Amino acid sequence: MNFDSDLIAHKLRRWEKYLREFTLPTWDELPKLDLYMDQVIALLNDYLDFFPMLENGERVVTATAINNYVRLKIMPAPIKKKYSRIHIAYLIMICSLKQVFAISYVQKIIPMKLTEREVKTLYNDYVRKHREVGLYFIEQVRHAAGPILGHEPAGQNDGSNLTIMVAVAAEFAVLLAQKLLNLQGVDYESGVSLERDALVSEEDGEDPADTK
Repeated sequence: MNFDSDLIAHKLRRWEKYLREFTLPTWDELPKLDLYMDQVIALLNDYLDFFPMLENGERVVTATAINNYVRLKIMPAPIKKKYSRIHIAYLIMICSLKQVFAISYVQKIIPMKLTEREVKTLYNDYVRKHREVGLYFIEQVRHAAGPILGHEPAGQNDGSNLTIMVAVAAEFAVLLAQKLLNLQGVDYESGVSLERDALVSEEDGEDPADTK
C-alpha cells in the first residue's frame, strides 16, 4: 500500500493541533436550561465533532440512538420531552465510551440512578481523564511518527507501519480495559446484555414519545 508521507505528516500535525486545543465541556459549561431532542443532537454533535461520521453518513449522535439508550435504561429518561445537564453528561460519556465498548458494557461503567451531585463528580472526572489521556496519546503518536514528522532520522516507519502500531496499541488498551471490567465483576466475554446490543444496532426507529 502506497502512502504519501508529506500528506500524512500534514494531517498528523493538524490533528495534533486540534486535539491539543480540544476539551470536552465541564459540568459548569453544559447548558443550564433543559433542551429538546433536536437541540441535544446539535449540541452533542458539536461537542463530539472529532468523531468520524458513521458509514451511513450520520453523525455519532442520533435521535434513534438516544431513544434506545433511554429504552435500555442506560441513561435517565427525559422529563416532558426535555433533557437536562444530567442527560447531556450521560450522553457525552456514553457516545465517547461507545467508540471502544459494546453498549452493554458502557452501562456497567456509567451507573444509573445517580444523584445530580454524583453525576457531576463522575462527569468532571471523566472530562479530566479524557484530557490527560488525550495529551499522553498525542505524545506517543509523535514518538511513533518521528520519521514521518521529520524529528527523527528517516527509516521504515511509513504510514503503513504507523497504522499497524496504532492499531496494536488500541488492541492492548481494549484488552486491558476488558481485564479491568472482569475484575469489577463484569464478564466481558459472555456479557449479560448482548441481546440489548442487537436492539441498539437495529436502530428500529424513533419513539415519538421521546422526541420533540
